[in-house]
Amino acid sequence: MPAQALKPSLYTVPPDARTPPQLLGGRCRCGHVFFPMQTYGCEKCGATGDALQPAALPASGTLVASSRVLMHARKDREPPYVVVSVRLDDGPVVRTLLDEDTTDTIAIGTPLRGRLMEVGRSEAGAALVDLRFTRAS
Repeated sequence: MPAQALKPSLYTVPPDARTPPQLLGGRCRCGHVFFPMQTYGCEKCGATGDALQPAALPASGTLVASSRVLMHARKDREPPYVVVSVRLDDGPVVRTLLDEDTTDTIAIGTPLRGRLMEVGRSEAGAALVDLRFTRAS
């Protein structure tokens, strides 16, 4: 049974482990790239409608900020974990989770890449995966 995305509107689940996941963003006819896909209007030029087209974005970029979370009010995610802001190679900045909890300081500018991690099981028994970022090797 193939894995299922926890958030299927945000990223792809490739058919094999060798293919990296992609983020489901968009591109305006003016060239501006954004994430996630939306049709409200381009942040750069204001264009709407057909000017905004879906675009698969590589899940790779560089670290611009990070924070280690030690306490969380909701019970759906057990701390500690690390939240990172990543400037994607295509331009947008995304806030996501690092694939590991670390007490090490991660230097701003560290290359990161997306990977899928199993986070549970669907009702049908398929692996549920979510996109996390990890240090690029």
